[in-house]
Amino acid sequence: MAFIAGVTAAAIGAITVAVIVLAQRSIVDLLTALMALVTIGLIWKVKKLPEPALVALAAIIGLVAFPSMHP
Repeated sequence: MAFIAGVTAAAIGAITVAVIVLAQRSIVDLLTALMALVTIGLIWKVKKLPEPALVALAAIIGLVAFPSMHP
């Protein structure tokens, strides 16, 4: 049982570090910071929210907010 607890703790640590590294590289302006905060809030409050819907919504916001980034 202790082995399972240790593996779980190690996995949680690895995922946490990955989230921190990705966030530091991705959140570079006010819009992305706001999107991150709204996403965290939605995930926290709406338990049945499908993650692909969040990804699609973020993609649409990105395409509208940054028209010079896509051809």
